[in-house]
Amino acid sequence: MTPGAALPCVLYDDSCGFCRRWVPFWGPTLLRHGFAIAPLQSPWVAEAIPLPADELLHDIRLLLPTGDHLHGAEAYRYVMRRIWWAWPLYLLSVTPGLSRLFDLGYRTFARNRHRFSRACGLPGGGG
Repeated sequence: MTPGAALPCVLYDDSCGFCRRWVPFWGPTLLRHGFAIAPLQSPWVAEAIPLPADELLHDIRLLLPTGDHLHGAEAYRYVMRRIWWAWPLYLLSVTPGLSRLFDLGYRTFARNRHRFSRACGLPGGGG
């Protein structure tokens, strides 16, 4: 995947064992539904999303073909809305009250993802 490609691209932190394990695991499913995947550490990503490295790696991101990007819970919502069997989860994630819980759950997990990775024995990459 490179900037300007036709598919939205799910960008994950390859230094996170959980992300490194599960995003590629879901890669074939994402591809069938029109999404590419790539590590945030890919050289072209810093050009496509010009943020400081620590900010760039703070969240999962979704780079859209327009060059715009979403991050965090919004990236999940965008993907879930476009996969038919994930639609119920999308609806829950935008329901008043539950949307705040979804955001809190995402943020809590994202903030602690390296701890979860270590606890689950999921090694991260060298990035």
